[in-house]
Amino acid sequence: MVMHVDTSGGIDSEAAAGDPQQGYDAPDLRVFVFALFFIFGGITSLNDIIIPKMRELFKLDHATSMLVQSAFFLAYALFSIPAAAIVRKAGYMRTASIGLVTMTVGCLLFIPAAANATFELFLFALFVLGAGITVVQVVANPLISALGNPRSASSRLTFAQAFNSLGTTIFPYVGSALILGGLAAVDVSTLTGDALSAYRVEASRTIVHTYIGLAIALLVVAAVVWTRRNRLNEAQDQEGSIFHGLTLLKWPRFAMGTACIFLYVGAEVAIGSLIVNYLMQPSVMGISDVAAGKHVPFYWGGALVGRFIGAYVLSKVSPGKVLAAVAAGSITLILISANTVGDVSGWALLAIGLCNSIMFPTIFSLASEGLGKRAAEGSGVIATAIVGGAIIPYFTGALADASGSLHFALLLPAACYAIILSYGIYALRPAPKIPGA
Repeated sequence: MVMHVDTSGGIDSEAAAGDPQQGYDAPDLRVFVFALFFIFGGITSLNDIIIPKMRELFKLDHATSMLVQSAFFLAYALFSIPAAAIVRKAGYMRTASIGLVTMTVGCLLFIPAAANATFELFLFALFVLGAGITVVQVVANPLISALGNPRSASSRLTFAQAFNSLGTTIFPYVGSALILGGLAAVDVSTLTGDALSAYRVEASRTIVHTYIGLAIALLVVAAVVWTRRNRLNEAQDQEGSIFHGLTLLKWPRFAMGTACIFLYVGAEVAIGSLIVNYLMQPSVMGISDVAAGKHVPFYWGGALVGRFIGAYVLSKVSPGKVLAAVAAGSITLILISANTVGDVSGWALLAIGLCNSIMFPTIFSLASEGLGKRAAEGSGVIATAIVGGAIIPYFTGALADASGSLHFALLLPAACYAIILSYGIYALRPAPKIPGA
């Protein structure tokens, strides 16, 4: 798909001007894209609140409870490349509307899941929700990069990701009160038989009410986005295989960046998913699940603050250097958390959010340099790597079960950050121009 200006006079007069190499002048669309980042970031972070509730309701071990993340992020592996193909044929704004409607369906599927209080149905609802978010994210990342000067794409994407972090900061706090707080006084370990079944149904209803509210909000946003579907004058591309974007993987910088997105998302989600159970440990903070859930926003809030700061820093300092520095910071904080106790251990883990802040947009921008008109294809391939959020958290949970220690399990995210550090150093060299881009 190529965005261009039609000078024939038969075009929507509101169509934005620009070309793929110079960027597009559509400031109003940036507001819509910022809203998309806020929405899919916030909904994704609710998984961190649902995991301890699912673990409690269905008496799961750490590895099985991480299937919440696996079901959600598996959608990235299956739908990212098809989403990029839809962008090429339907355009950015129409595809965003499709993604938002799919997210709405996912939220509404929580109704039958709650009615049956079945773990597998919850996983299916999360999978559909994840599919919609996948489509929206494939649209949002290259679109915000195109809405302005290409030289400031990394800084602009980091600023947009700050709205993602704003969502991940606000949603867990509200979700903790709605999902974890309503039935906090009940000791599930004392329930059996009909009493346990009744509790599962009631707790499930509490979860579903939250997602019904989200479904209504998503429909409103989808309608607004649809009214702007002609804001960019986009020429539809009917040629090329749906998997054409995979040819970009032959370029080392792009391939390594895609791998680092896999590792980064996996590490970030693994840590976020463990926070509630980690802080509840007597050797750390020894607090309740509700209190621990209210600490989750500090993790995502660190990313929020870091992204606003990072948007400025990245306009002054080489993105590769910044990426290497924050990856080193994450490794240091993990080592501190894993080898200390009490509040120091807990707050060191939460502080990793600050270091995570610029990783995704910086890796994305470094991997995408030189893609030009193939940006949407590249975004589809990179978004596929977000499936790391389905795989690494599961193995982190399995490592915790096998070792009997959440502290020891942090070694896996640390290894991920070590590889990201190496990519930051590698990316200091100039990006090659990709033929046909």
